[in-house]
Amino acid sequence: MPDLLADALATFDRLFAQAGDAGEPDPTAMAVATAALDARPSVRMVLLKAHDARGFVFYTHMDGRKGRELQANPQAALLFHWPRVANGVQVRIEGEVVTVGDDEADAYFASRPRGSQLGAWASKQSETLESAGEFDARLAQVEHEFHGRDVPRPARWTGFRVKPRRIEFWYGAQFRLHERHVYERDAAGDWTTRMLYP
Repeated sequence: MPDLLADALATFDRLFAQAGDAGEPDPTAMAVATAALDARPSVRMVLLKAHDARGFVFYTHMDGRKGRELQANPQAALLFHWPRVANGVQVRIEGEVVTVGDDEADAYFASRPRGSQLGAWASKQSETLESAGEFDARLAQVEHEFHGRDVPRPARWTGFRVKPRRIEFWYGAQFRLHERHVYERDAAGDWTTRMLYP
């Protein structure tokens, strides 16, 4: 029996590489949609930082809007759009969300530019900011606090891993005769694949 998840991930890797070769500005850019417990959705762009059979990882502050929504309702949908690949390609991923382990989050945070590390400490993500000067002052305070030493990862800043239960590959075509292939995982953990009408 074929390993359908491995097949889907290999297809993703091939398209991801093609997106880079085609000159997409940033193939890692993806929309992530979340929903609060009142079912109101929200969506924003983030960057994919890792992916493997365990899922697709991005990083953020747990106290920002998406972090709060993912803690309350740990389900998300991702969308990659690579218009320069062939006639345009979309990859849609849906699944349960878990946080990455501390070691993994620490290692990624340590790899970030120092300015990004300091910004993670200075930002009260998604909270009201009275003026740009207020943020500048917070950033200066953080720069002073960590002057001459490594910047540790903030305790509430981490990665979220979307564990796919559905992956769809959408291939654009003329006259809206698009080609769509979907892979789905059932409650028992078994994967199936099928085509969809455009």
